[in-house]
Amino acid sequence: MKKLKLGIPKGSLQESTVRLLKKAGFIVKVSSRSYYPTIDDDEIECMLIRAQEMPRYVESKVLDCGITGTDWVMESGRKVIKLADLIYAKQGLKKVKIVLAALANSKIKSVKDLEGKRIATEFVELTKKYLKKNGVKANVEFSWGATEAKPPQLADAIVELTETGSSLRANNLKILDTILESNTVIISNKEAVKDPFKKQKMDNLILLLTGALAAETKVGLKMNVPCTNLKKILSLLPALQTPTIAPLSNNKWVDVDTILEEAIVRDLIPKLKRAGAEGIVEYPLNKVIY
Repeated sequence: MKKLKLGIPKGSLQESTVRLLKKAGFIVKVSSRSYYPTIDDDEIECMLIRAQEMPRYVESKVLDCGITGTDWVMESGRKVIKLADLIYAKQGLKKVKIVLAALANSKIKSVKDLEGKRIATEFVELTKKYLKKNGVKANVEFSWGATEAKPPQLADAIVELTETGSSLRANNLKILDTILESNTVIISNKEAVKDPFKKQKMDNLILLLTGALAAETKVGLKMNVPCTNLKKILSLLPALQTPTIAPLSNNKWVDVDTILEEAIVRDLIPKLKRAGAEGIVEYPLNKVIY
């Protein structure tokens, strides 16, 4: 049987990726003792790989495709094909930032103040390119972790990934510049893309994952509406296209069904009720396919 070899990021993205795959329709079970999670699709074989290493193993065809970050694709310099952007991170549905930071009370106020200084980071190549672009020569040292704790004894500044900035603030660090905005991506190699079975399997996976992400912030809303109040109700409803309107057994009423952003529902439902809607039902969505 042909199989698609899929890399799942081990580490900070692991939990949110497994959760997203579940919403897309795939049950992935990860064992603490194995780097080979099980998945309820006989045509997919999963492997846990650190996001930093994903581009290398995809390029070398150990994996057909993998989920990683734009930052690690750029840092690695590997020749891989980006199939799709998947905008999610460890804590939310947003991009992350690679930033230059130094102690809040430091004399270092910008990249120009780093001439001859030490910078600790996991993003060595990205940092070197950034320094070169700004005409600054500094010592870039690879950090094996706990990068925020390095200044001032072990480094004068750091280049670090941040999602909320809370860890930087907790360590009395101030962001001096944003080097790169990064997001999760699914990548492949030329050989896998040329294989009809693997290409179709990857396209299907991307369709379901992007549909699951699109549904994360939306809900469905349905209600019974008297025909005399329909125009007023429709004027209150935003929708992806237009609401679905279906007749009921009582020809003086219709059913109205729509999809909308969850954030507006708490303010909208009281307005709909006052406008004459009844039997209002809000329901969660697993996927929204555009």
